Amino acid sequence: MTKHRGFPGRLSGTDFQFVVRRPNPKGASAITRRERFRDRRPADRRADSAFMQALWDHFGTEPFERGNLDAGRLSWLFGREVLPYDDPFDASSYEALLVIDEAATRVSFPDMFDKPEEWA
Repeated sequence: MTKHRGFPGRLSGTDFQFVVRRPNPKGASAITRRERFRDRRPADRRADSAFMQALWDHFGTEPFERGNLDAGRLSWLFGREVLPYDDPFDASSYEALLVIDEAATRVSFPDMFDKPEEWA
């Protein structure tokens, strides 16, 4: 299992985890598409936004391996902003490749892109 060094472990001040510490001995939990209904709690929405921001900052539009990223948190974005890169896609593999759909992300999380660019 690839560990994504520098990726935030959780949403600070909450119990919403973004990564797992060690592989599940029974195998990776499957990534499945979860519906995001309008009446979700604000804390859940913040977690989705923070996780998507972390994915974008860490990987951009490049394909990335699932590795130690939390399957539950990925499932809230899967099929919309995060898409399978491989065909066929193995949803229960730590080696599965994913990619961010920038157009869908800009629609779902517009505030993420409204931040001014930092100049070096």
